[in-house]
Amino acid sequence: MKREALPIERPAVPTIAEGAYSRIRKDIIFGILPPGRRLKLEKLKKDYGASVSTLREILNRLSSEMLVVAEGQRGFEVAPVSPENLREVADLRLLLEGHAIEQSFAVGGVEWEGRVVAAHHKLAGLERLISEGDNSKVELWKRYDWEFHQSLISACGSNVLIDTHASIFDQYLRYQLIALSFRGEIAAAEHLALRDCALAKDAAKAREVLARHILGGVEHALDGGLKLRDGSPESILRES
Repeated sequence: MKREALPIERPAVPTIAEGAYSRIRKDIIFGILPPGRRLKLEKLKKDYGASVSTLREILNRLSSEMLVVAEGQRGFEVAPVSPENLREVADLRLLLEGHAIEQSFAVGGVEWEGRVVAAHHKLAGLERLISEGDNSKVELWKRYDWEFHQSLISACGSNVLIDTHASIFDQYLRYQLIALSFRGEIAAAEHLALRDCALAKDAAKAREVLARHILGGVEHALDGGLKLRDGSPESILRES
């Protein structure tokens, strides 16, 4: 009988380079560095406090994560967005998370159940606040959202699967944040259903709920269009 895997502990950022990497990555995901933005090394050096050589390494690393595009001699820019890419990312997330859910549900024990319940409790509380009009905690909302979905798959037993899922989840998250996409009670109900499926060890139903959750998020983002952080409208997600 397979043992429940311990949750993966992600180490704290130990260096200036890792700190700059984390900040740039977060700013791309949250749309502070919007799609298509040229990433000029001298400006990044001033904004993030890292050397040019370190920044090159960081941008190449982010390029491998498909968050940055390397343009040869022309430098780097934030990866563009498109309806086609959003759908590809969503399909890949569904494939990875659905498989990980099956593995995790099969072996998850009491400690895993506790992680799922605790993560859902935090997420549900914040979703209620946002539904009531409090939009001041978007970053915390998405962190709790990630923690909940990670808790569901945390007993799957594969570090590679968890890390790959985390990378794809962040690409999906970038679209949600750029589109300022929140589905309110619908998403909250789906999260509750996923929690209940976990406690019932019903992986088949969980995959059905997950499909509605992810693909519904795609359609909501496409229907709502996309707005950049400077407030200017962007229609690229409507051109599908």
